Amino acid sequence: MMLITTKTNNGGTLMNNSITEIAELIIRSFEENFEKMLMEKKDISEFVIETKKILDQVGTILAKEALEMMDSLVKGDSRRKKNWYVHEKAAPNTLATIFGEVHYHRTYYKHKTETEYRYLSDELMGIDSYDKMDVALKSRLIEEAIDTPYARSGRKAAETLQISSQSVMNAIRELGPVRNNEVKISRSKETPTILYIEADEDHVALQAGGCSEPKLVYVHEGRTQVGKERWKLQNPRYFGGMYRESEELWNEVADYIDTAYDYDKIEKIYLSGDGASWIKSGATIINKSIFVLDRYHLNKAVKTAGAHIENAEREIWRALKREDKEYLKVVFETILDAAETETKAQSVKEAKTYIMNHWENIKYHYSKDYSGCSAEGHISHIYSDRLSSRPLGWSREGVDQMARLRVFAENGGNLFDLALRKKQERIRETRAIELDLKVCRKKIRKVSGETIDNLPALNSGKRTQLALALRGLRGV
Repeated sequence: MMLITTKTNNGGTLMNNSITEIAELIIRSFEENFEKMLMEKKDISEFVIETKKILDQVGTILAKEALEMMDSLVKGDSRRKKNWYVHEKAAPNTLATIFGEVHYHRTYYKHKTETEYRYLSDELMGIDSYDKMDVALKSRLIEEAIDTPYARSGRKAAETLQISSQSVMNAIRELGPVRNNEVKISRSKETPTILYIEADEDHVALQAGGCSEPKLVYVHEGRTQVGKERWKLQNPRYFGGMYRESEELWNEVADYIDTAYDYDKIEKIYLSGDGASWIKSGATIINKSIFVLDRYHLNKAVKTAGAHIENAEREIWRALKREDKEYLKVVFETILDAAETETKAQSVKEAKTYIMNHWENIKYHYSKDYSGCSAEGHISHIYSDRLSSRPLGWSREGVDQMARLRVFAENGGNLFDLALRKKQERIRETRAIELDLKVCRKKIRKVSGETIDNLPALNSGKRTQLALALRGLRGV
């Protein structure tokens, strides 16, 4: 189907052709698809799919119409004529959108006194000279890429377009790093007396060799049971990405707590993790926080120490629960005496050192108000599922961006709103002209009125489905 491109100075003929074509297309396709469903006993889902194809086609027509009408308004604008003259008429361009490719024409202008060339109507529509796809499509690509490899996300985001992995990565790079405070922080109505912070890091293979360790921290108000083996965190807020200095991350966490809660009402904050120095440093930055060695890594150390001797693990746990440090030393001496190899003895010594160094941080496990730590599971869900569980090689920049995007999504962020806001901030100061909105509004209303009144299907007098639909549109 080809769109008629004959055009008057005010764009009226084009709008007539566009709306007539759209109306005829919708009515004709509805009748054909409905008859096919009826005669061939098709499922309603097949009807919906065929209808979506038509609506996507309509979307490209309307997008083309909007772009070329803006071009017409710029061309007739008195402000534009003072400083810019037409250098090239009807310069073709193609923009990939969520509907499909939109092929349109716009005018290329040269400044009257400066050596400067611009597509003024594109600028007013938010299209940079290098843009090949609109923000809605870019944000959809990124949304898909958060969960799936780049190549697959391109296929899922735009079924009718061939979008390469490179294009998906370019969209993410253009968006840039997503700050952890991009999602609005809501002030809590009631501040709990106890808060919980959990932290861990993932290990992601890099293309150039070695690995990268994106950090993950989240704050919550406790957890509630939602199933036999399932728990849900209350009001969680996530922070993550690559950080040269962990202090920067902890300051973000501290700022969030100060914004979301009345700090004076908080009595203590349990900070759980595996004992890494960057995690324990959080306890020196977050006021009222107490570091607790998380159960997962503690359990791992206990198993390492006592796996080769019957009841050894049970005795280690008994000493920990009783907070009996002397008895724990005796248990470890017994385990070491029974070690059959030097390698096993060394692993027992390392486990002993790990547990003894965190003695004060282990006892809080048995506090009634401590809710445990699920950092390992969150690392798997938020990071590993996309970053490290598949045999992929990442760049450090890619790890940081993807980690932040995953955190952004987990916090309920809207990717389109973010991408559009970032783009508007970038191009707001670069526009060369502004239109006279009062004049433009009058022109648009005049053209729209003439378009409806001059539709052949409306004025033919025939009582076709198309005519009835258009009369309803006009209010006849």
